[in-house]
Amino acid sequence: MNSSHPIRRSICQMIVFFAASTLCFSVSGIADDRPNVILFIADDVSWNDYGCYGNDAARTPNIDSLAASGLRFDQAFLTASSCSPSRSSIITGRYPHNNGQGAELHNPISNHLPWFPEILRQKGYYTALSGKHHMTTTELGEGDSPRPTPFDHVDNGKIPGDTSGSANWLSVLNDRPKDKPFFFWFAAYDAHRAWDGDKQWDAQRYGPMHSPDDVVVPPFLSDDPKTRDDLASYYNEVTRFDYRIGVVVERLREQGIFDNTLIFVLADNGRPFPRAKTRLHDSGMKTALVTSWPDGIRHSGDTNQLVSVIDLAPTILDVAGCEVPETMQGVSMRPIFQSSKNAIRRYAFSEHNWHDYEAFGRSVRDGEYLYLINRRVELPWQGPADSVRSPSHQQLRKLRDQDDLNGPQADVFLSPRPAAELYHTGNDPHQLTNLVGSSDHAEIESELRQVLQQWMSQTGDSVPNKISPDTFDRETGERLKPKSIDAAGAMTPGQDRRADQNNAPGPR
Repeated sequence: MNSSHPIRRSICQMIVFFAASTLCFSVSGIADDRPNVILFIADDVSWNDYGCYGNDAARTPNIDSLAASGLRFDQAFLTASSCSPSRSSIITGRYPHNNGQGAELHNPISNHLPWFPEILRQKGYYTALSGKHHMTTTELGEGDSPRPTPFDHVDNGKIPGDTSGSANWLSVLNDRPKDKPFFFWFAAYDAHRAWDGDKQWDAQRYGPMHSPDDVVVPPFLSDDPKTRDDLASYYNEVTRFDYRIGVVVERLREQGIFDNTLIFVLADNGRPFPRAKTRLHDSGMKTALVTSWPDGIRHSGDTNQLVSVIDLAPTILDVAGCEVPETMQGVSMRPIFQSSKNAIRRYAFSEHNWHDYEAFGRSVRDGEYLYLINRRVELPWQGPADSVRSPSHQQLRKLRDQDDLNGPQADVFLSPRPAAELYHTGNDPHQLTNLVGSSDHAEIESELRQVLQQWMSQTGDSVPNKISPDTFDRETGERLKPKSIDAAGAMTPGQDRRADQNNAPGPR
């Protein structure tokens, strides 16, 4: 008797129905217990521009509160201090050069690489992006399959009179389907230039504007009224970002779901000022990382465990009960949630590729030392074009023309630059004293140089003979005429070694 017999067919249909019902019941049961996840991403904010990281002038009470009851990571690092490469790295869990063209600003991620929200959505999560997106994929080639949809909902986070990118966060939370766990990618445009927070300021919500008299001026900037005004406007945008986080957290509490919501607060790169954004130094590459999840994190306070933002994707998939794809080079941070004694990596690696200007730099950190290399030593690391156009940079230009720069300020214009740099970051928080060649540090210099070389080799990194050239003037920040830009034959790092097909994580 075969299965086409009516009685057999009925039995088979009953078995299939029972199995499907059991599976749906199982998935529904898991969904009730799986944590919600929110990623709050600031745009161009340095790690030490929050109150909980020691900045007494910054007004960030909501982030500070999350840090007090959750975890504050003191050794968290980006893979790129550049907007889209950094965000692309976070969403794929891969280093920039392993994302293909996405290693460079405004360029797409190779289409075959999965994004972690796709996986969450396929496993029953409701997913939404509100605010800055800045992530795309390459066009489909012959025989390629379209990538799954990563987000159920996408909006730019803007409304009339509020271009912060965070204006719709509360409505996204309120309007979500209530029968699913959710993942939200909440990405502000604050604090990206040009500042809009000042003219859109709402004192009833955000409090008074920051006073230029109170800002913290780092040693590599000029301490003058224009620079202080510039910094105060920047602080205002950081405060608006903080306010919107507080609004969402308050609603999570009102809905009784705060305790089972995993929250990350971070930024895509450092502040858009000289010697910060696009730099491999801490002012550009170190990120504040505040984590809250009362139901899942067993301790609170600060932690010195070393983490990279490529660890976020596997962490989120891990806590959601999803399989981590082999393409992801990061590692789950969940052991640190269990105990601050649990380390997940010894090294964190970062890249400096084209962002308005030609560049190639690489770095490695071990939590105590920073070692970096530069393969375009003849070019200054003056910062991206929006920073070059800023009052802060132009004030430094005036001091330079008057031959009145101090050492840290002069580094903004330095050319040629050192081919290698080594810093003890604890003793030298602004990385002003290069220890390369010091006999007292020869052993650590050798170790980190070899580790960096090993990472570049194993992950398929490379230094093309020709990489993307400048598209902006280095003195004024103005866009160059297309006819003056010779990009013919330029390659992205790792392109010749098919690094986007390489899943090796390198040393960790």
